[in-house]
Amino acid sequence: MIGPSEATSSLSQKAGRPGLSVLVAALLAVGCASGAVDGHGSAPAGGADAIAEQTAADGGVGSRANGRALVIRVIDGDTIEVRFRGHVRDVRLIGVDTPETVHPSRPVECYGREASRFTRNALEGRRVRLGFDVERLDRYGRTLAYVWVHGELFNESLVRKGYAQVATYPPNVRYADRFRAAQREAREAGRGLWGGCPVRGSRDAGSSGRGGGGGRCDPSYPDVCIPPPPPDLDCGELRFTGFRVTGQDPHGFDGDDDGVGCET
Repeated sequence: MIGPSEATSSLSQKAGRPGLSVLVAALLAVGCASGAVDGHGSAPAGGADAIAEQTAADGGVGSRANGRALVIRVIDGDTIEVRFRGHVRDVRLIGVDTPETVHPSRPVECYGREASRFTRNALEGRRVRLGFDVERLDRYGRTLAYVWVHGELFNESLVRKGYAQVATYPPNVRYADRFRAAQREAREAGRGLWGGCPVRGSRDAGSSGRGGGGGRCDPSYPDVCIPPPPPDLDCGELRFTGFRVTGQDPHGFDGDDDGVGCET
């Protein structure tokens, strides 16, 4: 076997033209460089896309790559268990909150069983596509994801059909505007929990259970259902953040008057 320099010399002698020898040397140099990429004479399949996908698979910070997953089990309306890239993971749906059914210290909430049943019928045993936002894990170690099934964003479907409320936690806000629009539609139509729960404000007001307001929604907070005072509520008592504030803001959620309540 002859080396690259011998091959260049041989070919240039046959060609008899200096310009051709330079061209041949350049082509051989490119071939050697490409062979060094993976040690087998060829670059990895997929190039930059493959590297980006592998980074996502390894949990790269800020990666928003998508991936296919099989839904093994539905835990409750907004939490599922999936098999994803060879691992079983708990997935918490981004941007939505369904009534509690499995919380260790809270009773089953109104419309919680209906929401869990809806998610189970829609997702369990099906292949879905997971999409990610800025953060990949929540504080409990669950994967944060948007779930796409049959071309539809399931997180949004939960809200639009009245099985969930919007729960926005920056910086994971890619579809926040879509979710808020879906919630307005569901609330105005009285779908799901908006028409099926006698005191809707009690679950919006947070874990303290200080609902009040007789189930009414204060118009100062058009995208969420927060009852008017009394009692006066603080941001720490709510299950959502970054919601729109208009009008009088009786609870004082918009301290800097920028039209957004309970920013984090």
